[in-house]
Amino acid sequence: MHRNIAYLAAASVAAITTFAAIVFLGSPDGTSSSVRAQPALMDFPDGTATPSEVCGACHQAIYKEHTEGFGSDLHWADMKNYPPSEPAVAMLKGVSQGVSRSVTAHGAAGTDPWPIDAVNVEEHGKKCNVCHYPQPLAYPDINATNIGRPKPRADNQEAGLTCASCHLTPEGKIRGPYGVEAPHATVKDDRIKTSVACAFCHSEGERVVGKQTQTFLEWREDFYKAGLGLQECQDCHMPRTTRKLAENFDVPERVAGRHLWTGGHSLQRTRSALTLAIVQSQEGKPKLEFHVTNVGAGHSVPTGSNRRAMYLVVEVVDPSERVVAAKDWMFAPWYAGRPDDKAFLEAGKKAEHPFAARQADEQGPHETIIRAGEQRVLDWIPDVPEGRYTVRARLIYDLNRYNDRAFLDDQHEMAQRTMAITVANRRTGSP
Repeated sequence: MHRNIAYLAAASVAAITTFAAIVFLGSPDGTSSSVRAQPALMDFPDGTATPSEVCGACHQAIYKEHTEGFGSDLHWADMKNYPPSEPAVAMLKGVSQGVSRSVTAHGAAGTDPWPIDAVNVEEHGKKCNVCHYPQPLAYPDINATNIGRPKPRADNQEAGLTCASCHLTPEGKIRGPYGVEAPHATVKDDRIKTSVACAFCHSEGERVVGKQTQTFLEWREDFYKAGLGLQECQDCHMPRTTRKLAENFDVPERVAGRHLWTGGHSLQRTRSALTLAIVQSQEGKPKLEFHVTNVGAGHSVPTGSNRRAMYLVVEVVDPSERVVAAKDWMFAPWYAGRPDDKAFLEAGKKAEHPFAARQADEQGPHETIIRAGEQRVLDWIPDVPEGRYTVRARLIYDLNRYNDRAFLDDQHEMAQRTMAITVANRRTGSP
C-alpha cells in the first residue's frame, strides 16, 4: 500500500522548506548568494502512486486545474453504464467547496467506472487499467510502428492517474520543459511538450483506421505527417499561459500549459471539431446530402474509446411542424481492427475482452469515425410528396453509445443546421 497522503504531504513540505532555506536565501549583505549548498532532494518511493496532493503543495494552480478543471468548461453529467437497467453513476466534480468545478479526465482516471470497475466485473476480473495506473515510463519513438501499452502498477498501488504518472521518469527524476532547481531531481525534456508524451496511453498497437484507442496514431498519420498542421496534442488540450510554476518560491514566470485536457466533456472542444452542411443536390427533388467535415480536430472524431459515438439526426418537417421523414447515422470507433458486426458475435467470445467485443458487435455496422481533414458526405432521399419542407440536421455527441438512446444526460449537441427545400411535382415541376 502507498503511504498515507498526509504523511507524504508532510514529508514533501519538510523537503521543500529545507530546499528553500538552502537555495533561495540570499547572502548576509542582501545580495544573491553565489555559493549554494546541495539540498537534500525528495525522492518518490511510491513512484507513480505518489498522490497528486504532494505535488499540489508547491504547484498550486496546476493542481487546481488537474483536480478541479479550474479554468475549463468541462462538464461531467451523471453517466449510465450498460445494460440500461443499471442506475446512473454520479461522477466526480472536484474537491473544493464553493467553487464551480468539474474534474479533468486525467483527474478522474480510476474513478470513472469505465473500463476500471463495471467492465472488469463483466470481464471476469481482467485488468484494463494500465493507462490509468502506469509505472514510470520512457517515451516511445515517435515513429514507432507499434506502440504497446505502458506497464501497470501493482494491484495495491491503484492510486489513479497522478502528476507523477506523466512527470516521473524511470530513473526517479521529474521531467519537465525547463531545467530548474527544485526540491526534487529534475530533468529537462522538450518531448513533454510534444504529442509523444501522450502516445503510450492514447494509442495501442499498430495503426488501424477506424479502430478505437488510436488517437496518437491518428494525429501522427492523418494530421501531422499529412501536412495538415504542426500542432501537437498540447496545443489544443493544454492551452498555454504565463505564470510561476511554484507559487511560494522566488522563481520567474514561465510559459506553461494549463493541465486541463479538455475533450469529450468540453462543449468548446467538441463544438469546434466539426462543421455540418445540408445540400439539396437536385433542384425540386428530395435528394439530400449532409456534409460533415473535420475542421478542428487533429485526430478522428469521435476518437479514443469505442464507447464514444456521434449521431447525425435528420428530420424533414412540413409547414405545420409535423415530422414527415427522419433518419440518423451513428459514427463510432470499432472495438477491434474490423467493423463492428453481428456476424462476429460467436468469434467475439474468444476476444481479449469478450463482453466489450459483444456489446460493440451487437450494435452492428455503423459509420466509421471522421478522420482529420476529412469531409464525409452522406446521401438520403426521403420519401415525401411534393411540397415545401424544412430539413433539420443535428450532430449529437454521446459519451456512452451502449446506453439506451433515451438516456440523454451524457449526450450534447455539437452542431445544427436547417434548410428550406421544395419538392416539385414530377409532372409539372411545381410544388
